[in-house]
This record gives sequence, C-alpha cells and structure tokens, in this order.
Amino acid sequence: MQVIKVTAIESGSPAKVVMIIQRVVLNSRPGKNGVPVAENFRMETVTLPDKLTDGQVRARTLYLSVDPYMRCRMNEDTGSDYLLPWQLSEVADGGGIGIVEESKHANLSKGDIVTSFNWPWQTKIILDGRLLQKLDPQLVDGHLSYFLGAAGITGLTAFLGIKEKGHVTPGSNQTMVVSGAAGSCGSLAGQIGRLEGCSRVVGICGTDEKCSILVSEMGFDAAINYKKENVAEQLHEFCPAGVDVYFDNVGGDISDEVIKQMNHNSHIILCGQISQYNKDIAYPPPLSPSIEEIQKARNITRERFLVLNYMDKHEASILQLCHWIKEGKLKVKETVAKGLENVGEAFQSMMTGGNIGKQIVLISE
Repeated sequence: MQVIKVTAIESGSPAKVVMIIQRVVLNSRPGKNGVPVAENFRMETVTLPDKLTDGQVRARTLYLSVDPYMRCRMNEDTGSDYLLPWQLSEVADGGGIGIVEESKHANLSKGDIVTSFNWPWQTKIILDGRLLQKLDPQLVDGHLSYFLGAAGITGLTAFLGIKEKGHVTPGSNQTMVVSGAAGSCGSLAGQIGRLEGCSRVVGICGTDEKCSILVSEMGFDAAINYKKENVAEQLHEFCPAGVDVYFDNVGGDISDEVIKQMNHNSHIILCGQISQYNKDIAYPPPLSPSIEEIQKARNITRERFLVLNYMDKHEASILQLCHWIKEGKLKVKETVAKGLENVGEAFQSMMTGGNIGKQIVLISE
C-alpha cells in the first residue's frame, strides 16, 4: 500500500510535510467464547511524525505475522502473564519485519532489515531502535519472511520444544505424533522430530491436501485427516508400537485420542491448544478425569512449554534451523496474503485452518 507525503500549507506558516500511513486497529472483541472474524479489525489512515528523536528508527513494513496466540490478545484478559491485550481502537501488533528508511539509532542504518515481536500493524512505523533486532538476509538466502516462521519464533518453538520437552533419543525407535501438523509450527515440528532422531512421524490435520503435502513434501510417514477419518483407528494403524512423543498444537478431542495410545514414560510437548482458544477456560486446559488418569498411570509428562524461557538458546538454535533450511533438510511452507487491508481476513483464515505452513501477510516489497 502506497505511503503518500502530503504538503500542507497554512496561512502565515512555512510548508509542513506530513506522512500519511495506514494502520489496523482492534475494532471489536469477539468475546471469550466467540469466534474471531475479519470485522473485529478496522483499517485507518493516520499521520506519522515527520522528525525522529534520538534513538528512534522509521521503517517500512515488509511482512506481518498472524498467529494463534493473538486470539488471546483479543480478550480484555489474555489469561497470560506475558501477553498484553490489544486495546479497542488502538493499533494491533505482533511479529513483523521491515526495512529501515531513516535512523537516529547508533547501531541501525538506512537499508537495514529489522524485526520485532511487537511490530505495529502499520504500513510504516517509528520505534525505539532498542526494540528492533537487525537481521542477516543471507541466513535465509533472502527469504525474509522465514524470519517470522521457520527461522524465527515459530521455528524456535518447534525446535526447542522437541529438544527441551520431547526427550528424543536417536536410535531408540521412537514414534512422534504431531497435531495441527500442517500449520506453521506443526509442519516444522514433524521434520525436526525426524532430524533429531524419531524413527516414525505421523501428522494429524484437516484436509486431504494437507495430508498429501505432509507425506510427499515434509517427510511424514503418514497423515490423518481428522475430519474424514477415525483418528483412533488410524493412530492404531500408523503407530503400532504406540506413541512416544506427542507435539500438541490443538488440545481437545484429538489430543485425548493420542494420549490414549501413548506409551509408558512418554512425553507431551504442550505447544498450543488452538481448538480451545475460543473458550473461556484456563490455559493449558485441564484434561478430563479419564484422560488424566491415563496420563498419571503411564507417567506421561505434560508440561507447558514457553519458548521465551529459553532466550539463551535462541541464537544457536536459529543458526541450526537456517543450516537445515539451506541444506534442504527443513522444508518451509507459507501461505501469503497481500495487503494490510487483508490482515484481518488472514487471521480469521489461519484460526480456521485455511493456511498450510506459516500464515504471512505481505505489506510491501
């Protein structure tokens, strides 16, 4: 979307340059038990200050990320101590990437590619340079959007979740199941599970197309379409030795079926619970009594995983992910929407499984 400079001339005063930009704000809340829709967001035209103060950076937005955790930010209370709610009629924010157009920060220059976990949903932004991280495009062979997915927080969640909570041991013939397997995190988790040493990887997703991609392109041994197939029967067929590691992106009934087939001393990596995000319940949602009884009887670990608790391992992990991507060992899928005006629709689609791989919004090139 084009950014326009408008010159406003006031009587008796010098010409004043104003920068006009577009932004997306939270228009309404869906309610804790409601389903988010594109109309929960609103696009506005506003002005940016023409001059920067010391330490500030102005950047043009290239890519924005929409992610399941944002559903919590649409509520007045996110239910989390590390996520702040979006405010009504205020600009939304999340993972973003941009190119520096002007800088008064000592370590950032015009042309630098930068990112932030709290990038405003605007065509251009002015931020304190200390809130921005400089990126090296060569790490991803110029695929900048990868820094929001496979080479960013999504990849870190999959990689560190498996490393820290999966207890994968090469050569031990472990079977991993991934729910939400065709999503941004799940599609990476299955591949990383294989790279880390799992001998069998099975994905669960919601369309035949997604199942096909998981097996033919992502290296999964099998995939289950939970909307058409009997998950319990398919798991029994595809995981004859039971399940040792479960990367849980969805929660709910699907996870209950997986847990029923998990082995003694197995491990659940509790990444997300997207099936529960539109419900006013605690996170992580408690298991039903019968499933909890299975978990305890079989000594199945089920611990909440938060990637932000492993900041000291982020740099080395990103380098490993980028190395795998360059080698072709880690395949990256993206669903790309174009234009800031479509960010709300992209979010709604992602929350209902409309994406394959990472959902990205291209703002400018």
